[in-house]
Amino acid sequence: MPELGGKIASLRVGEVELLQQPLRPYARRFAAMSFAQSDASGWDECLPTVEACTVETAMGAVALADHGDLWCESWRVLGREPDAVTMSARCRSLPLVLTRSLLLSPRAQGWQLRALYSLENLGPEPVPWSWSAHPLFTCEAGDRIRLPQSVRQLTVEYSRGERLGAAGSWIDWPGGLTLDGQDLDRQSPDGALDRVPDPDCGWAEKLFTGQLAAGDGWCELERARVGLRLRVRFDPAATPYLGLWLCYGGWPEDGQERQRAIALEPTTAPTDALATTGAWSRMLQPGATAYWPMEVEVERLAAMPPEMDA
Repeated sequence: MPELGGKIASLRVGEVELLQQPLRPYARRFAAMSFAQSDASGWDECLPTVEACTVETAMGAVALADHGDLWCESWRVLGREPDAVTMSARCRSLPLVLTRSLLLSPRAQGWQLRALYSLENLGPEPVPWSWSAHPLFTCEAGDRIRLPQSVRQLTVEYSRGERLGAAGSWIDWPGGLTLDGQDLDRQSPDGALDRVPDPDCGWAEKLFTGQLAAGDGWCELERARVGLRLRVRFDPAATPYLGLWLCYGGWPEDGQERQRAIALEPTTAPTDALATTGAWSRMLQPGATAYWPMEVEVERLAAMPPEMDA
């Protein structure tokens, strides 16, 4: 949907929809609106920030909107083929242009959707930036999240009601304790954070890994009931962190319709706000271009129902 932020609105296998569908009817977005005011669905791109904040630049202080600029912009279609499309959009707040090429191809056990990104600085000064993919995958009780074995802890960016602790807290993966000392394994009969509980339980958490090593650029969502595994791959040399948005009816807090989704988010930074700086912070020099890839593999499981084999 080029006119709606370049959104990928639907990803289906047979009759099974893999992306969160709209919480509100699709409508034009506008500058500085919050993500909760939109359809809050599908797959968007977050750049140059996820959280609204103000950053200092060579051009002075710049206010950045919730979930960045590009999800509210109309994208240009640069090329289209039956199984590929290239689009681009320019940020409002900073002189940055993001180009994304999507390529869909069959695999022995399923399909691969490859995304190739390039980001160019059109301005005369260095520009700070961060990027996060924002694919909201549907989920149901019993689905399983898999991360590399090296991931033993996650940092809390947000936890509704501070269920897992305040921002900046660390939580063990996949088990651990909540802020009030409750064992997550006992809260979720099928497991801890790696098992999806009742998707209407009202929880909502945003978590980040630490910096990932080469070979650890992957994560999975296994959906056994529908016979599918979603595997996200990325390059830790270019996007060294992974964000996890685990939303089981806990957001938006003031909305009648709420998300039931898991977002597996390769990202350049272990924080949602570009204004929060650290060793991960990036500056793109004038005229320079940054490149990075991302893949989503959809794989049939052995127990895939016959009606899904299409």
